[in-house]
Amino acid sequence: MSFKKTLLAAAAVVALPVLAQAQPVTGLYLGAGFGANYLDKTDITGSSATDKQNFGSGVSTEFSWGYVGVLSLGWGFGNGLRAEIEGNYRSNEVSDFKRANVNQSGATGTVTSYGAMLNLLYDINLNGMLGGVTPYVGVGGGYIWHDYDDVGTNVGGVKSVLSGDNGNWGGQAIVGLSLPISAVPGLSVTGEYRFMMTAGHEIDSNNAGTRTKVDVDNMNHSLLVGLRYAFNAAPAVAAAAPVASARTFLVFFDWSKADLTDRARQIIGEAASSRGSGVTRIEVNGFTDRSGPADYNMQLSIRRANAVAAELVRRGVPRNEIVTRGFGEENNLVPTADGVREPQNRRVEIILR
Repeated sequence: MSFKKTLLAAAAVVALPVLAQAQPVTGLYLGAGFGANYLDKTDITGSSATDKQNFGSGVSTEFSWGYVGVLSLGWGFGNGLRAEIEGNYRSNEVSDFKRANVNQSGATGTVTSYGAMLNLLYDINLNGMLGGVTPYVGVGGGYIWHDYDDVGTNVGGVKSVLSGDNGNWGGQAIVGLSLPISAVPGLSVTGEYRFMMTAGHEIDSNNAGTRTKVDVDNMNHSLLVGLRYAFNAAPAVAAAAPVASARTFLVFFDWSKADLTDRARQIIGEAASSRGSGVTRIEVNGFTDRSGPADYNMQLSIRRANAVAAELVRRGVPRNEIVTRGFGEENNLVPTADGVREPQNRRVEIILR
């Protein structure tokens, strides 16, 4: 195992990128993934001077694509950070076996890795930029067993193979994406790339009665798809459409009059221009002051409301959107005694809803 590879394993455990804003998972969750695993080529060297002499030099093996499975139990802290315990399993078949750097016929064998890791992950909140997809990154560290099963050659039933296992510490780096399934609150589909390596393994093999210890590497590239379920996720609630706040315009009248002044027409024009989108009803409410008979004032307030409504229609507002009402002496802006002529009470209120 080279010093450079050892540094890579250490870096995978400690180099968590600093990222801002996360899509939070809160509380307990369960995850599972399955996919393809690529085990890097490894040199096989004797562990001691005697082993090197017995085993020879220039021995290496390459592997075909295999498979990987992971199962994790985790906890989300609600701020983007997640911690989880993971169990994993990887398996790859031997594709080529070399001695003295020459390909040997009859390459055979299977290599498996299995173990447990503690992972720390961070979900990156993109505020919906990817349509609900949330990227995440993570690192992990743990203990991995590496098993060689008849790795070597088998020609005409004559085997020259290594079989044995060994455990060692390892680390991994994780890059993934999650997409929530709206029909099942808490359920997400995940896709991941994982780079996992260990600090090397010493395989104690018994080959045809000869015990040999060899050193091998264990570097893996894994592509997985899976599911993650958060147990306490709340159902997704569609955001309510914003309700436009009502706007009110005041039109004032001369005493005992229902005629529109130039200023009144200007205010009505502003109300018509403000109608815009979201307005479904326009209330036009007429009022008078407390001078004059109540019956007369009721009819005067109606005439004032109708005059304003007619001007709104002239300015392009559909008549079916307008509701006119007269309130007479009721609902004064400025409370007064009966018979008082108060200009602010002689008005029409245009309310856009």
